[in-house]
Amino acid sequence: METVQLMRMANEVRKGALTAVYSAKSGHPGGSLSAAEIDTYLFFEEMNIDPENPDKPDRDRFVLSKGHTTPAYYATLANRGFFPVEDLKTFRKVGSYLQGHPDKKNTPGVDMSSGSLGQGISVATGMALSAKLSREDYRVYTLVGDGELQEGQVWEAAMLAAHRKLDNLVVIVDNNNLQIDGTIEEVCSPYPIDKKFEAFNFHVITIDGHNFTEIESAFLEARKTKGKPTVIIAKTIKGKGVSFMENKAGWHGTAPNDEQYKLAMEELERAGEALCQKL
Repeated sequence: METVQLMRMANEVRKGALTAVYSAKSGHPGGSLSAAEIDTYLFFEEMNIDPENPDKPDRDRFVLSKGHTTPAYYATLANRGFFPVEDLKTFRKVGSYLQGHPDKKNTPGVDMSSGSLGQGISVATGMALSAKLSREDYRVYTLVGDGELQEGQVWEAAMLAAHRKLDNLVVIVDNNNLQIDGTIEEVCSPYPIDKKFEAFNFHVITIDGHNFTEIESAFLEARKTKGKPTVIIAKTIKGKGVSFMENKAGWHGTAPNDEQYKLAMEELERAGEALCQKL
């Protein structure tokens, strides 16, 4: 896809994520909106996947370690063709296969039931190690929150991944600098994130997580990196794309009301129309 097409798709992911949270009257919009470009690039450009055969053995694996940001994850999967976009309106409803955290058993395209922070990256490390032991070529990607880096299990996984030279593992840190109680610096600072991963012998790349040119370059660099895992530290804006949500910790886990949803969707519609004119 061309860059403008990717930008348009990220905008659609944001619309789908907000629709899911609004329909459920609960969920996590802030961190979903900050991850829209990363999710879009992974599922539309980077990963070897097939919506018609979601369990094919040689597929690349993705683990949403920050498992509460399913609104963007589901919106990405839906737009990629794993299930109908209309089903996003069933998010968190009783009987829906689109629950608040990923459910591998019931949701097409989901490789791990995640949600307990720190565990996703641990399982992703295990998946990457399994590929190495089985001499299989698939790659493993995991999206981690910057607040999630406060979990000790993250660093246990990082230590093992580097020790086993898992160059088929790519960790993406959604570094939007906010968690539910405020900035990550105020709550329990994980900074400097890059130096910490360097100390664990990761190949470190820092990018603007909303810039598709930088995102593409980072994933290409990760593929060329041999003998160690890669971490991509994506500098992002919580609530990106909706002006009144941007950089507001209060939108970590708050659903928009009727008026707020209308304003947000109008803003995203205008952004989408502007991108259409660039095609």
